[in-house]
Amino acid sequence: MSEAALGKFDKSGKFVETGAASSITAPASGLISARAVDKSFHDAGREVVVLSGLDLEVAAGEEIAIIGQSGVGKSTLLHVIGSLERPTGGKVLFEDRDLFAMDERQTAEFRNHNLGFVFQFHYLLADFSALENVMMPALIARLPDRQAREMAENVLERVGLKDKGHRRPAELSGGEQQRVAVARAVVLGPRLVLADEPTGNLDPKTADEIHEVFHRLNRELGLTLVVATHNERLSSSMTRTLRLRDGKLFPETI
Repeated sequence: MSEAALGKFDKSGKFVETGAASSITAPASGLISARAVDKSFHDAGREVVVLSGLDLEVAAGEEIAIIGQSGVGKSTLLHVIGSLERPTGGKVLFEDRDLFAMDERQTAEFRNHNLGFVFQFHYLLADFSALENVMMPALIARLPDRQAREMAENVLERVGLKDKGHRRPAELSGGEQQRVAVARAVVLGPRLVLADEPTGNLDPKTADEIHEVFHRLNRELGLTLVVATHNERLSSSMTRTLRLRDGKLFPETI
């Protein structure tokens, strides 16, 4: 692993380096720890178990692919890690902070500043420009418009859309729309990005381009990535690949 600049965008919109990436042989700091996580739903009077005693440790700066058959619970796992769904049992810790011990306001604030989400469908606001879509998390965080704009412009340049910030989603290709969604997810410099089938609707060439965007952001910004995917090219390029089966995660060799 080559050295890469680590850091994040500050509130003025500038990227601030905080040091060099550690050697692959150096011990990595823990970021996410899921311990004995259970998750079940009730459907027509019966319990459907999705996650069962699941354990997961994610080190800062890792790129992890979660694979498995459709319907096995990959999306549910990401939602639990991202504090979008409460587990039935177990704990999820973010740097030893229990995600589900916070109240609703604290959880929303935590997500806005520490987590980024990318989904299969980009969910961009059709009436707003690409730049305005990327600005949204910063505006929600109550940053001044000028600072939010500068931050959005910086990250749009990083994903290769420097000159297309004025365009609305309908004026962009599918791959460009997903780049905007990625930019929106990372504009506040989150510690962790969770992506659910982020290239599922894209052709192979465009999907590879989005994969490279993820890897570049991991190198340049020190982002930690956990991606649920069926794309073998993406999973094989990640630091680790884990298969979700029978409610638990198992190492996968690809």
